[in-house]
Amino acid sequence: MVDLNKIVRAKRMISGFVEKTPFSLASKLSALLGAEVYLKGENLQRTGAYKIRGAYNMIANLSGEDKAKGVIAASAGNHAQGVAISAREFGIRAVIVMPEATPLLKVSGTRDLGAEVILKGDNFDEAYAYAREFADKEGLIFVHPFDNEFVQAGQGTIALEMLEDVPNLDYMIVPVGGGGLASGVASCAKQINPDIKIIAVGAKGAPAMFDSFRSGKPINSKSVKTIADGISVRDASPVTLSHILENVDEFVQVDDEEIAEAILYLLEAQKIVVEGAGAVGVAALLHSKFSYKKGTKIGVILSGGNIDVQMLNVIIEKGLIKTYRKMTISVTLVDKPGALTGLTKALSSANANIVKIDYDRFSTSIDYGDAVITITLETKGKEHQNSVIQALKANGYEFKQIL
Repeated sequence: MVDLNKIVRAKRMISGFVEKTPFSLASKLSALLGAEVYLKGENLQRTGAYKIRGAYNMIANLSGEDKAKGVIAASAGNHAQGVAISAREFGIRAVIVMPEATPLLKVSGTRDLGAEVILKGDNFDEAYAYAREFADKEGLIFVHPFDNEFVQAGQGTIALEMLEDVPNLDYMIVPVGGGGLASGVASCAKQINPDIKIIAVGAKGAPAMFDSFRSGKPINSKSVKTIADGISVRDASPVTLSHILENVDEFVQVDDEEIAEAILYLLEAQKIVVEGAGAVGVAALLHSKFSYKKGTKIGVILSGGNIDVQMLNVIIEKGLIKTYRKMTISVTLVDKPGALTGLTKALSSANANIVKIDYDRFSTSIDYGDAVITITLETKGKEHQNSVIQALKANGYEFKQIL
């Protein structure tokens, strides 16, 4: 267990540099779930994620001699920016090793904070191994993203803030990758209120800590693949696992589809932008991964908001299709003047908004004199899509629904 006194000292150390983020009642989500759900907005933190807390606390506690050597870290992005901005604050060198597939937003954000960035490896663990080698070569101090007591204590300050704002929380939901956040938060919460329930949430595509929790010993994954890159950790840490086994009441998993739905829900219903790792707690709630009594007070940590814009676009587009708000159809027409006008009139009669049209008369799969029209439409739900289909049939059009 991370000592509560160390967490309290960390809070004093980071105060004035790290933001105290809002912990607010999510009215729509609460009404949907029949509970009082509060969201801890670490997506609004400096650098857009909670990692700055632990990084700053560790660097602040380095001796003057160690600060002069400079620091190095391995990270998929959020820890990188936390280390970079903290090192800049102390005027010391920072080198960050990031997996090659790290989103551009996180790479450029880290460089903009003055750090040297090295892209190496297919995942965090490969980047970590290279960073360790580079640290020995260059004589740099390694800032571990989770296996360090100062880092864990820094992350634990989130729980202090949550319980200051809502002292009688019944549940605290925390994302888990390497386990540094869960170690600090769960240790802090349990020492203040032993009755509070801690729910850890991991991504199915990165199951190391989940499997380790169930078995009671570290079990590494062969590979990881998830849109929640912030918790995409292949190997389980014995250090953080021991804290999690001691303090976490239940450990659940969510898959990428569930994470994507939570991201879209938060964007639409709560007007909050989060990354995959930041959405796993809400995903667990939306998909009933654990049980609770009605009226229960639940605190959810939105751990970060640094989502890649291209990924967000994919999530939005897929979400619109799944919720029947966008559809694509293919219609074969005789290629003559006015043919397309008739089709668009039929769609207009069903109040469908056309957002894209592709007109193909050259494909070898269609007859001479014909053209294939592919149309993407904005719709207002399943019933509206059925109305569009009926309008096309009523006007004699044969079509295929592609999406």
